[in-house]
Amino acid sequence: MKTLRDAKVGETVKVVKLHGEGAVKRRIMDMGITRGVEVYVRKLAPLGDPVEVNVRNYELSIRKADAEMIEVE
Repeated sequence: MKTLRDAKVGETVKVVKLHGEGAVKRRIMDMGITRGVEVYVRKLAPLGDPVEVNVRNYELSIRKADAEMIEVE
């Protein structure tokens, strides 16, 4: 299982499944990360957290702990 946390800079991945429960999962979905959407990994912060991605034509910074809940292919 590959997660968004494992994706490299410059890579485009497709969301397969969201893990997590309740408010955390709902927050991720509210940010536009849903099953089937393509996510482009734009860059990493200097210390590796957060990860900056492009989703649905906007930029989003997501913590690695949250990125670990997003299964991609």
